Amino acid sequence: MTGSGKEKLVRVARFLSPLRGFAADEHEIEYRRDAFTGVECRINVARSKRVKQVEEAEEEVAEMIKRTREGCFFCPERLKSATPKFTGFYEGRIVVGSSCAFPNLFPFGKYHAVVTFSEDHFLDLHEFSVKIIESNLKASIAFVNAVYKYDRSAKYPIWNWNHLPSAAASIIHPHVQVLVEERPTPFQRRLLENSRTYFEGAGRNYWAALVEEEKAVGERFIGEIGSGVDGVVALASFAPLGNNEVMLIFKGVSSLANLNERQIRNFAECLVRVLRCYKKSGVNSFNVTTFSGSINGGEEDYYSLHARIISRPRFRAFYTSDTGFMERFHYEWVIETMPEDVAERMRKFF
Repeated sequence: MTGSGKEKLVRVARFLSPLRGFAADEHEIEYRRDAFTGVECRINVARSKRVKQVEEAEEEVAEMIKRTREGCFFCPERLKSATPKFTGFYEGRIVVGSSCAFPNLFPFGKYHAVVTFSEDHFLDLHEFSVKIIESNLKASIAFVNAVYKYDRSAKYPIWNWNHLPSAAASIIHPHVQVLVEERPTPFQRRLLENSRTYFEGAGRNYWAALVEEEKAVGERFIGEIGSGVDGVVALASFAPLGNNEVMLIFKGVSSLANLNERQIRNFAECLVRVLRCYKKSGVNSFNVTTFSGSINGGEEDYYSLHARIISRPRFRAFYTSDTGFMERFHYEWVIETMPEDVAERMRKFF
């Protein structure tokens, strides 16, 4: 077993509430900490019922989707003329089924690709099929392996999906971003180090132990798609990084680059089912990321590839979040302002 490592502390906030005619009210707040990941969070489910002064207008959202379709770089009539091409490790763009991979025009990594899902400018959550997601994953993995073949120092792949502007997508057209890094992100490094330490002490894979423990307890175990080493397990995270978080754990592989056909299909099936539940729950925006071991890094004994998906605020016209997958999952902040330039601009006001 994992030895639990799950800490929960409950405290009660008491006040006189205007919502109850200033009668006494109280909220239970759970402070949770996952000792393995180091993630700490606070949970108060009553906050989901709080008043939100800005609500989405469906007609405004529909109009924005229509308007952005007219000049979209990722739509088929502009994709070849408006998106960049790979060079060096691969010439041109990578096309698999309905998906197309090409360089990010404004990268924040040396090897940073964008991969579309289909020619459709907008897909609602229930419209993502296993086939569409499979094509995207295959094109993404083809990019990862092409980079690694060319540059062996680039060995940590990340598959990331910001869906809609409220999840920090700058373009409506559904797409993912894929990076291949020389070193793991801060949170990924923590996971790899803690997984190795756990294996050295317990003699087994932490992620396999976590699946076994959660399945036995039953509180957060959701289900499993596939069987044996090809299976992908869905769990609700004890200490989540965001609302409605689901963790998808691969049972037989440590690196995104090494997924076989069945594992890709099972991952896609899991994502389709999560998105259907999100749709039913009123969610329309989300982030997904993978936490992968290194390509051919020999980490299979102690580490398991896994992904996290969280819901984001409902998409509204004229709203874009500046916090995406790197900030929400990887504890690394993508910055668009140079600190020295900020200092120069600010000095005149001091």
